[in-house]
Amino acid sequence: MEMSSSPCKARITAIGTYVPKRILTNADLEQMVETSNEWILQRTGIHERRIAEENQFTSHLAIAAIQKLINTYQKKVTDVDMILVATSTPDYAFPSVASQIQAHFGIEQTGAIDLGATCAGFTYALHVANAMICSGLHKKVLVVAGETLSKVTDYTDRTTCILFGDGAGAVLVEGDEAASGFHSAYLGAKGDGGIHVYRSGLSGQMDGRDLAGNGCIVQNGREVYKWAATTVPKGMEQVVSRAGKSLSDVDWFIPHSANLRMIESICEKSDFPIEKTLYSLAYYGNTSAASIPLALDLGIQEGKVKAGDTLLLYGFGSGLVHAGLLLTWDL
Repeated sequence: MEMSSSPCKARITAIGTYVPKRILTNADLEQMVETSNEWILQRTGIHERRIAEENQFTSHLAIAAIQKLINTYQKKVTDVDMILVATSTPDYAFPSVASQIQAHFGIEQTGAIDLGATCAGFTYALHVANAMICSGLHKKVLVVAGETLSKVTDYTDRTTCILFGDGAGAVLVEGDEAASGFHSAYLGAKGDGGIHVYRSGLSGQMDGRDLAGNGCIVQNGREVYKWAATTVPKGMEQVVSRAGKSLSDVDWFIPHSANLRMIESICEKSDFPIEKTLYSLAYYGNTSAASIPLALDLGIQEGKVKAGDTLLLYGFGSGLVHAGLLLTWDL
């Protein structure tokens, strides 16, 4: 699906993030599987990742991120009229994480749904929130991305267990008569590539092929890398051109933090400077849907992202799905 520039007015008005306290370092992984700190850094750029406690789930991380948003920006969420949660690791098959958030904060009248778009979940959810507000059906949408990937990671698989971590990010998207923070979007899918990264489910089969795994993540990293390195640069060009801009107009590129080598390849093929690219993987690992808001919030805390900056967000992952957005940051 492709979407062009949006003429309506909605913008992000607050952000909050949270990661668990427990740290899993590369040295820790050396004691668990046949690997080394040097091997992990060379191939992924990851130093460590955060891991949820045994009794800590996605809803807990999401609620903590929302509370951080409330405290930092002095916002209230009791008047939110839609909650969208992007996650591949909900606490339960049902009820939804969004419903758990509604209950925790006592939001009296709101819609509440979870959205599944894996590592592109945050950008997809932002796109949906913008559309909901621009349609006139909603005024204030709480967008949350949260994952506890450690609970679906096979820690005997040396190729995947080095990648994943846990975390959450939340933003408020509100209608604004004065200015629009959303400029353009580009979305797509390649469903026949889904076999390259999946978590086995009820059927145990995809396209007639038996799926390996025990409910944990299974990934063909080489194939996913090839797809992302080809698809994302083309998508980046589409996003900016639909807004009548070029990549030189982008102040910060914030891709899904899958793997630093993948991000470097995307930047090289796009002729976009890595120095103007934000990522969260170095100390948080690959947190799927949560990786983009975590990277954005880090950029804000480090004084890099400033009001008026043009941001290019691009999520991509299992499905295979991808979604890019061009935004103005004005907090």
